[in-house]
Formats: sequence, C-alpha cells, structure tokens
Amino acid sequence: MKPVCLAIGGSDSCSGAGIQADLRIFEWLGIKGCSAITTLTAQNPREIIHIEPVPLAHLDAELQAVFDYYDVAAVKTGMLMDAEHTAVVAASLQQNHAGRPFVLDPVMFASTGTELLDEGGRNALTHALIPSVSLITPNREEAAFWLNHPVNRAEEDALTLAKQLDTPVLLKGGHAEGDVLNDVFASPDGSIKVFHHKRKPWDEDKRHGTGCRLASAITAHLALGEGLIEAIEKGISSSQKAP
Repeated sequence: MKPVCLAIGGSDSCSGAGIQADLRIFEWLGIKGCSAITTLTAQNPREIIHIEPVPLAHLDAELQAVFDYYDVAAVKTGMLMDAEHTAVVAASLQQNHAGRPFVLDPVMFASTGTELLDEGGRNALTHALIPSVSLITPNREEAAFWLNHPVNRAEEDALTLAKQLDTPVLLKGGHAEGDVLNDVFASPDGSIKVFHHKRKPWDEDKRHGTGCRLASAITAHLALGEGLIEAIEKGISSSQKAP
C-alpha cells in the first residue's frame, strides 16, 4: 500500500498550483493523494478572476470521507480562505490527525497581490492550526505578517518567527533577489539550517505554484518516513525536478 497524503486547499483551474499541483507531486513521489477543496478559483498564471468558497458542510464532509476510509500518513494545507473554513479544518485535524505529520503552507496573498486569506482567517490560522503543525512554510510576505516588519535578515527573522510561533519554520527564499535562493529552516530550540539552490530559469507558467509544490513534496517525504530535515532537503530537490 502506498502512504496516503491529504491535501487541503484551493482548486486551481490552470492546475499549476493548489490541489492539482499537490496531487501531481504526490503521484510523482509514489504517494496516494487525497484532497479536500476549500475554494474554487478561476485563474491562470497571470491573474485570479474569481474565487468561490466551498460550503462549510461540504468541506467537513470531504474531510470526514477521507479520514473515515484512509489511514492518512501526512496532511498539507494551502489556501483556507477565512476563519470559518480554517475552523472546520482545525476541528477535523484535531479529531482525526492529532500528533501526525502536518505541513502548513500559509497561503495569504497571490503573487498578483490578491488576498487569499482574510484577517479573520489569518488569526484563526495562528491560534487554531499552527500549534499542531510539524512545519510551516511561509514566503517573505507571509512571514512579515507575523513579524510585523519586512524580512531583512532571513536567518535571524526565521529564528524569531520559529520562537514566536513555537513551531519549526521553513522561510522560503523565492521572493528574494539573486541567482541563488536560500530557504532557511529554523526551530524553536534555536537550530538553523540554510538550504541553498540555484534559481531555475522558469517561465511564468512554471513559476506558478512553486510554493505549493515545495510544501507538498515535503509532506510526501514525511509520509515516506523521512525525518523533518531530510524531508525538507529531499522536498526542495523533488520540487525543483518535478514535471
């Protein structure tokens, strides 16, 4: 039997990000992928045209249907939309997945600037979900929400954030300048590890969804039994090579 991973997030109509990207990564890495969709989006790599939240009762039913049938090895969350959808997810994970690998990609803003998680959702994320995660994978703009200032010194800021949230953090370097990207792992115990990799010469279409693919690749490696640092290292490599 393949390990089972559950992706919780938005559906992307152009399949570059969101649930479609998660399932593609899971399949590529030999994982049985399941999904619970929080929102339907009409988008392409350049713009989001429309967002339609899934009814809360339906989201709850999606989650229960998966947990009732499968032994879910690891969970990854992406776009959660608002406080109400976040609360449904938090309640289900507390009931069905407590103490097991859980990677949270805090999808707050699209690259175009569109808000993907409202203020209530960001607060719910902080108080209801983050205490139970194995890893949170913010980009610089998302990290700035909790830091209350822009990311200026990645290693120092990642460590501050890990201690503030009391959870391991992988601060993604994709929005920084330069040809070499630095993804910074920090743990509340003070440990830091920097993962260096070259920026890929990807076009607009391929760049779309890089954060989703990274978080789902890390989730897959956790489901395969890797430790957190090794799962991050292999996840970065896998997401760079994924079709």
